[in-house]
Amino acid sequence: MNRGLFHMMLLGILLSLFACDDKDKELRQIFTEDDVAIEVAHDVEILYSDSAIVRVRVTGPLLYNYTDRENARQEFPQGIRMDFMQADFSVRSTLTARNAIRRQDKGLITARDSVVLTTIKEEKLETEELIWDEKSGKVYTEKFVKVTQPGEVIYGFGLEAEQDFSYWRILVPKGRIKVNQLNELK
Repeated sequence: MNRGLFHMMLLGILLSLFACDDKDKELRQIFTEDDVAIEVAHDVEILYSDSAIVRVRVTGPLLYNYTDRENARQEFPQGIRMDFMQADFSVRSTLTARNAIRRQDKGLITARDSVVLTTIKEEKLETEELIWDEKSGKVYTEKFVKVTQPGEVIYGFGLEAEQDFSYWRILVPKGRIKVNQLNELK
């Protein structure tokens, strides 16, 4: 009798283990690890402040927050806008791009595809990729850049700048065109 009871209990345990395994397989087919590790937000606004003063405002129509420990990141697949603020909350410069990825562990936002940074001094930077370092407050790229200022256009490869574009330099300048020269070509 004890032997029969033991076999029945063993059979019950084995059946329950196999039953759980099938449910786990079904759940894995429905939800992947990537699905579970994504948070979605619409019409996002993120404020970066220092000493209770807002320094940067980041907005985007859609944000995917990947919470995976090994590859945690935030993606802005439908575009990003970053306003770099002055102490009086006025905007000193604005960066826009068609998409961006924020690596929280590195403190970097990489903006890609039709990146444009404009300033209150009527300067405009155009490139295909621009990285903003949250800690240093600098932007940089190794890609081709075009900087338009009142009166001239400067272009080249690579750029380092303050986030508000108060200081900038092109690493490998390739040319400078005065606006009146451009008008003569038309």
